[in-house]
Amino acid sequence: MKDKDVKKIVKEGYGRIAKGGGSCCGPMKQCCGQDSAAKKISKNIGYNEKEMSSVPEGANLGLGCGNPVALAALKEGDTVLDLGSGAGFDAFLAAKKVGDKGKVIGVDMTPEMIARAKANARKANYDNVEFRLGDIEDLPVDNGSIDIIISNCVINLAPDKRKVFKEAFRVLRTGGRLMVSDLVLTKELPEAVKNSVAGYLGCLSGAIDEEKYLDAVRMAGFRDVKVIEETAFPVDYMANDPTAQALMGDLKVTQKEIKEVASSVLSIKVSAIKK
Repeated sequence: MKDKDVKKIVKEGYGRIAKGGGSCCGPMKQCCGQDSAAKKISKNIGYNEKEMSSVPEGANLGLGCGNPVALAALKEGDTVLDLGSGAGFDAFLAAKKVGDKGKVIGVDMTPEMIARAKANARKANYDNVEFRLGDIEDLPVDNGSIDIIISNCVINLAPDKRKVFKEAFRVLRTGGRLMVSDLVLTKELPEAVKNSVAGYLGCLSGAIDEEKYLDAVRMAGFRDVKVIEETAFPVDYMANDPTAQALMGDLKVTQKEIKEVASSVLSIKVSAIKK
């Protein structure tokens, strides 16, 4: 699948999610963006009740695969960039940590997500958060203007991950840090998943080998690249959940292939520093 086709698929798919169509990134029945389902997904990947109840209603769509904010060690006054900010869940959590003296910038390529995030910010009076429409492979952010970059299950969707990390390196200040949660592979996916439109919307088809992912971070110039945590990402729900199957659309896989996928996908949290 060509890069431009991947971006079109992802943009259209997440546009539907922003309008209420749901998420395919969580191991949940009712993976449809409903508030209770999104909370259940978020709890499973590391968010607590206090965090989930502190953001505007509709900001948490259950789209992540980890909680990068919890590990980012944000402090008052920091300028934070959220790559693929969606409806603003992580951006709003970060905004509370950096305070009025800090700033959070969310970048997302989906107009519907940006509109939803901006609406969430307005209704909850978040003055220290800004959302910008843009591509994480070509960030609308000044050189050396960011203290910390976070991202949650988004870079795996980008066709050119090396370019994403080069852009991240460009916009970070010297001493700035990267903290991302993402999906990687331990072995190749079955062809039925790898070439599937629904696989991209399910956050699987764009994932690459773990070592290649980490090499892309290093090649961008980052140092002290570390995997803070890695866990198995449960994907067997695709075979057994009718709601997930409906959302996954064209993804038709056998039980054997699903077992292969389940043993191939990891959720990792990666940290790195620009020195």
